[in-house]
Amino acid sequence: MKKELIGQRIRELRISKTSLSQEDFATLVGFDRTYLSRVESGKQNLTLESISTICSGLHISLSEFFSPFNEIERDGNENEEKKAKSI
Repeated sequence: MKKELIGQRIRELRISKTSLSQEDFATLVGFDRTYLSRVESGKQNLTLESISTICSGLHISLSEFFSPFNEIERDGNENEEKKAKSI
């Protein structure tokens, strides 16, 4: 899973769920603003623990956070199956 997609998802959720600035949200979850900035821009690797902390600040589950990625993966697998059948 690409860091850029995870960062984009975090930014979208931060804005839609909290309306907080990066600085205010970073303070809320106990991160430095520059760390959150690097996360949202896809330049920072994340641990599952960090994602869980962010999800807590967003008041969502890890499952909810990752649900769009499951759909992308499912669609990708279906396309691969179609390609394999056409060969």
